[in-house]
Amino acid sequence: MNIRMVMLTSAAALAAAASPVFAADAIVAAEPEAVEYVRVCDAYGTGYFYIPGTETCLKVGGYLRFEVYGGPNQKGTSDWNARTRAQVQFTAKSDTEYGPLTGVIVLRNNGDNASTTSTLDSAYIDIAGLRAGLFYSWWDDDLSGEPDVLSSFETLHNSIRYQYESGDFYAGVSIDELEDGYYKTGEGSNNFGVGAAVGGKFGAISYQVIGSYDSDNEEGAIRGMLFADIGPGTLGLAAVYATGPNSYYSQSEWTVAAEYAAKITDKWTITPMAQYFGNYVSDMDNGAIPSSFDGLGDAWKVGVTVDYQIVDNLYAKATVDYTDVDHEDSVTKGFFRLQRAF
Repeated sequence: MNIRMVMLTSAAALAAAASPVFAADAIVAAEPEAVEYVRVCDAYGTGYFYIPGTETCLKVGGYLRFEVYGGPNQKGTSDWNARTRAQVQFTAKSDTEYGPLTGVIVLRNNGDNASTTSTLDSAYIDIAGLRAGLFYSWWDDDLSGEPDVLSSFETLHNSIRYQYESGDFYAGVSIDELEDGYYKTGEGSNNFGVGAAVGGKFGAISYQVIGSYDSDNEEGAIRGMLFADIGPGTLGLAAVYATGPNSYYSQSEWTVAAEYAAKITDKWTITPMAQYFGNYVSDMDNGAIPSSFDGLGDAWKVGVTVDYQIVDNLYAKATVDYTDVDHEDSVTKGFFRLQRAF
């Protein structure tokens, strides 16, 4: 009897094991959606990546800068002043039937002690050589050293311009709003200016010639620059002529400047410069600019700039210059700068 019970119990257990068990449906986890990781976009150079889900390439760059200025009246009556700047640039590019469509936004914060000033430094659209928005004019280009004065007032305008480029040659025309520019006593804000530029490179020589006309002041200016690789560095030459004070140039009736950027080592560059001004408008006149250059004295300036690359993307710059103006005291000034680029 005991053996029979054991056998029946064993058979029941085997049957239960072999029979299906009906229970609640099992929970099945949903498969995660595929994640589109950032892809490198090398069509426009280094640093670009595709914005996920689009065919637009984006590049983020900028720099951090700390500098100390020395010279007369750097801030109020103080002979020195420290400043810090942070700048971020966003560049977006995508292909179109007309060529690359480019959009640029540059944000800048300038910190002077506890006060911080934020600005939209540039913002423009560029396609097929046509550019419209807030951007720097050709007058913002200058020699590689710091002391030269080859433009006046603001070089940042709301503008529209067309620039044709072919190989090592370019030519363009622009229309600039000049609200922040110079205007003669008794007149209101400027209306607009028109400009033209040609430039390019052949062999070891590059050049640029620009001319602009200030419609409100009915005056204009023309400037030429030339760079030539000579020996261990680059020789830079520049000349400016203005028919009268205007929003493009008002420092003097004419000026010539020269520099030599000597590449001492892979890290060191030393750039001496000299500039002469005919009928010079003094910086000591509390910013007042005469209505013409007639009867003004001349001036000359010498200076030197030293650049040093500490490590990749970290640079140091120091400059000092001396200016001698007819019938006025001479002025010595300069600055030291640290800049981290990214």
